Amino acid sequence: MGRSLIVVAGILVGGFIGGVSALIGAGLISGPITRAKPVQIEGWESDWTIGSDASDPYLRAWVARYGLLALRKTEAVYFIADTDSDGNPLADACTYRVSGGAMPGFWWSVTLYDADGYLPLNEGMHLSFDATDVEGAENWSFDIAGTKPSDPGQNWVSSKHAGLFDLTLRIYEPEPVFLDAPTSHLAPPKVQRLTCRGDA
Repeated sequence: MGRSLIVVAGILVGGFIGGVSALIGAGLISGPITRAKPVQIEGWESDWTIGSDASDPYLRAWVARYGLLALRKTEAVYFIADTDSDGNPLADACTYRVSGGAMPGFWWSVTLYDADGYLPLNEGMHLSFDATDVEGAENWSFDIAGTKPSDPGQNWVSSKHAGLFDLTLRIYEPEPVFLDAPTSHLAPPKVQRLTCRGDA
């Protein structure tokens, strides 16, 4: 009888631990997701364990659930900025100019996501800017605004209905030297706030 109780107790404890681990991995409750010290470059931040062998099962489960950062590091790296270059939170009440140059990879993109990590629902559907839009230019820029700029030649990403938002920079097929020393080989985009509703 005593042995049976021990077996049953072991099954219950194991099931409880497994269930909690599954919930943590799914991101439904907080838990010990291992993160390396983030790589921070001029307001852009990346978790260098994502897509590498250093990521633990909890982090891998989180990535599998949300699916936004799912490629291996040799295929793509990701940087996120939720503030402008002066450290102010990004918000759809403001207009920004994002500018940059060459990126250390085969292809790159900058995409706008709302505070919940989704593409904002708006009729503009201009939610990303990428290397294809540059057409070989060494330097590039685009505006972030709730409405299309009056200048037809200015590139544009829509922030309408985004609320507080962030930008994700993806660099595909990154150069090996960049993976080895990211802070030495990336000049990230500048995010300049131009105007905000209510400015005098």
